[in-house]
Amino acid sequence: MPMIETVNIAAHLPAMAARQPNTPAIIFPKRNETLSFAKLNAMSDRIAHGLLALGIGRGVRTVLMVTPSPEFFALTFAIFKVGAVPVLIDPGLGIKNLRKCLDEAEPSAFIGIPKAHVARCLFGWGKKSLRTLVTVGKRLFWGGTTLSEIIAQNALELPSPLAPTEADDTAAILFTSGSTGAPKGAVYTHGNFAAQVEALRQVYGIEPGEIDLPTFPLFALFAPALGMTAVIPEMDFTRPGSVNPRRIIETINAYNVTTMFGSPALINRVSRYGTRHKIMLPTLRRAISAGAPVPAAVLERFCGMLNRGVEVFTPYGATEALPVCSIGSSEILGTTRQITEAGGGVCVGKPVEGIRLEVIEITDEPIYQWHPDLRVPVGKIGEIIVQGAQVTRGYFNRPEADVVSKIADPETGGFFHRMGDLGGMDDDGRVWFCGRKSHRVETVEGTLFTIPCEAVFNTHPMVFRSALVGIGPLGSQRPVICIELEKGVRVDKDKLREELMEIARGHIHTHAIETILFHPAFPVDIRHNAKIFREKLAVWAARRLS
Repeated sequence: MPMIETVNIAAHLPAMAARQPNTPAIIFPKRNETLSFAKLNAMSDRIAHGLLALGIGRGVRTVLMVTPSPEFFALTFAIFKVGAVPVLIDPGLGIKNLRKCLDEAEPSAFIGIPKAHVARCLFGWGKKSLRTLVTVGKRLFWGGTTLSEIIAQNALELPSPLAPTEADDTAAILFTSGSTGAPKGAVYTHGNFAAQVEALRQVYGIEPGEIDLPTFPLFALFAPALGMTAVIPEMDFTRPGSVNPRRIIETINAYNVTTMFGSPALINRVSRYGTRHKIMLPTLRRAISAGAPVPAAVLERFCGMLNRGVEVFTPYGATEALPVCSIGSSEILGTTRQITEAGGGVCVGKPVEGIRLEVIEITDEPIYQWHPDLRVPVGKIGEIIVQGAQVTRGYFNRPEADVVSKIADPETGGFFHRMGDLGGMDDDGRVWFCGRKSHRVETVEGTLFTIPCEAVFNTHPMVFRSALVGIGPLGSQRPVICIELEKGVRVDKDKLREELMEIARGHIHTHAIETILFHPAFPVDIRHNAKIFREKLAVWAARRLS
């Protein structure tokens, strides 16, 4: 009988603890606290023994609502070690969505800070399924135990054996941001996580001993797995677009950070401050920005703060599949920028090794089986689908979402994930992103795609960002461009509208647009502060035009 390989994403931590025990794994400047790989591993071991004693073991779905802290990292690795399944939901999703997500996940355990437990009690989260409660901090009027008690009861530093999970075993449930619909719980396997770690290592050449500044909590978990020291910045992780740029810059320079991850909104804010004050970031070897397309002007500003040859990489992907493609700032600024600004879409680079990417005809209907006839010709815009080890197989308790988002592949016995994105591939194998499928605008004259249209308007120096929305039924929608101006700009909007209309008439993508509205501040997603809620803008625009 063949041996079945154990794959547990938590295995990276004890391996790094053995390889570089005294190297800092996590640094928390705000708390003036540092955990070495050995200490982080020992702390997670103690917690793992305590979780098992509470009945939180293999397969137990466990909500984790803890702010970025030593406890958050130790808990996450402990949960993985025992084979339990952390359920990770961004608190910024809102009360209504949080309750819906928790009802869907049907968790048995809830580990959270006091504030999270108060909300759980107040709004009835997980009332039907929760059996075990753990408080990180002071327990008030609810039952259960505290993390401090768990650690105290497991004072002996005994190694925790890793649960013998396999590649296809569920490792976590990560809820999407819901920026294009209701949040859904993507089911991650240990194999998915392992493939992600290896892809990030290979694509970006990350080595153990590097120092990482992750400004998105989930990415912070990859740092220990890659052998990097994670410096957790002092910021509100739910509002990266409002970050204090001076604090981020000071942290990078104080800790000799080599790798930084930030949303486009954060990169934009830091680059504006850095350019204005002529600040350099000499220790950075790379920066990575994801969550939404990064404007070329933002890349240019940020690259001006870096040493010659250091790049900003913009991986393409989603909660369900990451990374799918990647491209560096040198190629964008040197080659693809001009095409993007002319309405050719945003180049997201070539698929990373191990990813198979296809572009198929656009449809909102389910596709049950892959066939080569689904492909569109090179250069034509279609729907992007992907296959690979880092692609999640489905959503938790959402069979209807699985039907419309997955395509069985009889050739490989696997499946494709429908990204919900539109784009095309050029003769060099590069992928060009043209927007979300649900955001396309279908007019009497034809279909308009968000990214190509918006790029034309974004070239105007007074425009911070733009958004294409459609008013009316599909097939006869009225295309409307919403404009958010640069902050502090004083302008004659009627005159600017005429200037923008003149620009629009000169491009094939935008000549049919005749309506421009100015919006004070676009609604955006809560995780990156960069992805625009076009559905909300469409409602606003319809009211303005009624």
